[in-house]
Amino acid sequence: MSIVKINVLTVPEEQRETLEKRFAARAGAVEGSDGFEWFELLRPVDGTDRYLVYTRWRTEEDFQKWMSGRGQAAHGGGAGGAGEGGDRPKPAATDATLWTFEVVQSTGPKED
Repeated sequence: MSIVKINVLTVPEEQRETLEKRFAARAGAVEGSDGFEWFELLRPVDGTDRYLVYTRWRTEEDFQKWMSGRGQAAHGGGAGGAGEGGDRPKPAATDATLWTFEVVQSTGPKED
């Protein structure tokens, strides 16, 4: 069964637009990765400053492979993570926590 990774990002109000633009700019960075199944960036609406970055993977190994390769670059840890002149842009989030879940049950809309 799949695994879900939820990155919980604490983002001050003045950094929300920056965070969303950065995710939009790297759209497609994960979609072609082996074992990748789903991505969603969830914006808070109920008075919290926490965004959720939801990804679903076929296996933990697929996620780890992505993190050690393209994921590392996408998160500023490798080539392509720096801004002009090699300077990395200031992070939009002030804190991040990664949660991991196994999918034990899943359903979708009924088809007629």
